Amino acid sequence: MLSLNELWFILVAVLFVGFFFLEGFDFGVGMSASLLGKTDGQRRVLINSIGPFWDANEVWLLTAGGAMFAAFPNWYATLFSGFNTPLVVLLLALIGRGVAFEFRGKVDSRRWKKTWDGVIFMGSLLPPFLLGVVFACLLKGLPIDGQMEMRAGLFDIVNIYSVIGGVTVTVLCLVHGLMFTTLRTTGDLQDRARALGGRLLIPLAGLLAVFGAMTYAMTDVFQVRGAILTVMAVAGVAAFVLAGAFNAKKKDGWAFGMTGAVIALAIVAVFIGLFPRVMISSIDSAFNLTIHNAASGPYSLTVMTYVALGLLPFVLGYQIWSYFVFHKRVHEKQHLEY
Repeated sequence: MLSLNELWFILVAVLFVGFFFLEGFDFGVGMSASLLGKTDGQRRVLINSIGPFWDANEVWLLTAGGAMFAAFPNWYATLFSGFNTPLVVLLLALIGRGVAFEFRGKVDSRRWKKTWDGVIFMGSLLPPFLLGVVFACLLKGLPIDGQMEMRAGLFDIVNIYSVIGGVTVTVLCLVHGLMFTTLRTTGDLQDRARALGGRLLIPLAGLLAVFGAMTYAMTDVFQVRGAILTVMAVAGVAAFVLAGAFNAKKKDGWAFGMTGAVIALAIVAVFIGLFPRVMISSIDSAFNLTIHNAASGPYSLTVMTYVALGLLPFVLGYQIWSYFVFHKRVHEKQHLEY
């Protein structure tokens, strides 16, 4: 039977999977609005395609952070203090993107809209890149001492491995967003999104291969969980190939599902590789943060479990309902502002 520590570790992993799957296509659409939108109307269509969803999708990140704070306070404290600068930049990017969505259509001025389009692009590009850097650093290990304090210099965070991880996550989200666009648009915009998504699969395959090889060579996760990670890697390759095949055959729903599967498998693989650790110390393995020494007490975990089980059905029900209500495609004849 699972212990409460293991249960909450799994819950945090599930929340991050949900965030990257859902907010991942939001980021992709935000980036592609400047790449695909030839006219203001087309850019408006792309923004409208995620209008009813993006703010609810961000809640998954907030909930994941809240779960870490409550269930694993030492993990939260070490992670957020050690990555203070990149996480503040991430927060500012998310705030700027949200403001841009609201303000873009308030003034009928080309310069005004172009400025906010730039904010949307950067606010959609920076978060997946920064989160990719953070997750790559978690896999590689960081200088954490016996007091659970992370004493990382610039190059402990910014290095070839973490940068490749950030770029890989960013391009994966862009492709995922393009697949989502094919589900929500029509005509020329849909065709160009499908074509661009297909073209980007080639460089994305290269990035995934390089990052996978670097993970094998530069981290210990394959030594710790080699068998199951190998199975997941094979499943990820299969999902990736299917995404390309379905995209070429214009089976857009299946293509979107397969890019989502690649994202889900990647995030699950990160947590499997870490388990039972939550942060790896590059100084001494005795200083690793684990689901045991980073966790709250049994009473706190018990109370939180009951609260989560009570609230989770309502949260999931609301989000499923919103996707059902706003499932129709959007087009330029609509003038909705989200």
